[in-house]
Amino acid sequence: MKVLKVSGLLIGIIILLGLGGGLYVYYALPDVGDVPEIRVSRDSTSITRGKYLANHVAVCMDCHSRRDWSLFSGPVPPGRVGGGGELFGREAGFPGTIYSTNLTPYQLSSWTDGEIYRAVTSGVGREGRALFPVMGYHRFGQMDKADVYSIIAYLRTLPPVKNDVPAPELDFPVSLLNRLSPAPAAHQARPPVSDAVGYGAYLVNAAGCVDCHSMQEKGQVVPGSEFGGGMEFRQRGGIIRAPNITMDQETGIGAWTAELFVNRFKAYTDSAYRPEPLAKEELNSPMPWTMYAGMSREDLQAIYAYLKTVKPKASPIQIRSYE
Repeated sequence: MKVLKVSGLLIGIIILLGLGGGLYVYYALPDVGDVPEIRVSRDSTSITRGKYLANHVAVCMDCHSRRDWSLFSGPVPPGRVGGGGELFGREAGFPGTIYSTNLTPYQLSSWTDGEIYRAVTSGVGREGRALFPVMGYHRFGQMDKADVYSIIAYLRTLPPVKNDVPAPELDFPVSLLNRLSPAPAAHQARPPVSDAVGYGAYLVNAAGCVDCHSMQEKGQVVPGSEFGGGMEFRQRGGIIRAPNITMDQETGIGAWTAELFVNRFKAYTDSAYRPEPLAKEELNSPMPWTMYAGMSREDLQAIYAYLKTVKPKASPIQIRSYE
């Protein structure tokens, strides 16, 4: 009888601790500090830098625009840039229904620069809501603060896109656990271009290469799989997987020269290039080729230089599998 009483007491304590922890997470988090009082410079140099980063490196416009998936690589049609509304839903493996935010002045004109900064770098929206980490705020919080400010300056110049985006709906318990994700920014200085490897690592972080070109489990990169490919993108006709971009000779890009690597991207900047229409059930590349193609050759070469330092992984991934 005594054992039963002790067991009951322990179970009660565990339940109370669980409830207390849940209430703390629900009411006290996320907590990344107050909105900073900042006003970014909107000079032409900052705006030009921000436009380059937002469209060709951090590719904010990739997720925060509705892409045309009837064409190869899902380019963004004119008039939709930054307008949000791209769906990340259950059918694609996400824990709920998530739409990308409208980043144009139609949505953000009432936001302060500090509110945008906190959302971009720490994952907390204007009203204190934790953003789902399909948004790469953990990475953006490691960028040079000046680069983040430049992106904000550019966002202020976007033509307004009238598009009211639905609020996200996360499944439980992700709706609660998501509050644990935001974290204060930990900015790093942008390395000089002369440091090809260090600068390449900076660009790789901003571009989020590791997020897609790794195995993923419950929204997290599987340790040890970095850059070895394997992330699954579920589509109507089946699954397409990100390839291995380590320097493995057989299953990665070890046989590629720097020139071949750069030209693989730059092919999409050719004036004669037109995105190819795809059949309804045909699997499409989620890689925003036309956006990354806008990176400078120097920056693409730096990314290649960094990837040369990553330990090669043999990962014979089946890129496509059809239903």
